[in-house]
Amino acid sequence: MDLAFVLYPKLTALDLIGPYEVLAHQRDVTVRFVAATLDPVTADAGLIITPTATFDEVDRADVIVVPGSGAWPEPLADGAVARWLRKVHPTATWTTSVCTGSTLLAQAGILDGRPATTHWAVREELAQLGAVVSTDRVVRAGNVLTGAGVSAGIDMALTLVGLIWGDDRARFTQLLIEYAPEPPYDSGTPDTAPASVLAMMRAELGT
Repeated sequence: MDLAFVLYPKLTALDLIGPYEVLAHQRDVTVRFVAATLDPVTADAGLIITPTATFDEVDRADVIVVPGSGAWPEPLADGAVARWLRKVHPTATWTTSVCTGSTLLAQAGILDGRPATTHWAVREELAQLGAVVSTDRVVRAGNVLTGAGVSAGIDMALTLVGLIWGDDRARFTQLLIEYAPEPPYDSGTPDTAPASVLAMMRAELGT
């Protein structure tokens, strides 16, 4: 099974690495990191990742994973990811995204009229791009899976493992990565964060 993880400047590393750690340990998978060029890509917090193939070299994949970006909406301006997605999505078994990566799927026309989720701060923008926005952490619409903000990429990938390899394999993978979150704070959503923290975040994001 061919897995294509999409790279582009200023992507959010955990959006990529979370699903990678879940999916790359499955049996009989081949992983490619696909980007516009083979030049190293710098994530939004400075991590440098090296592509293994270019968009021109990859015209199909069984599973596509599109991360989001802390520099959103900057990745939309280039359009390179959306152009590639229009080419490869029609023959993919699964097309997935994490966080604001769903806006790149929407830009490619993949989410027109379909339910999808994204980071809470860009739900309105995702709706404007044609998606039917959900507040769920993981949303399936046919062969498209979208995950909410950043850490939801792990949930999305575990969901995908269950769909492809079965629930027991997904449970096995969850145990392998010891994914049993017990955060020290309850501020993971706008509904649970204190008003002062939410206001601080909105000021930081300019929303």
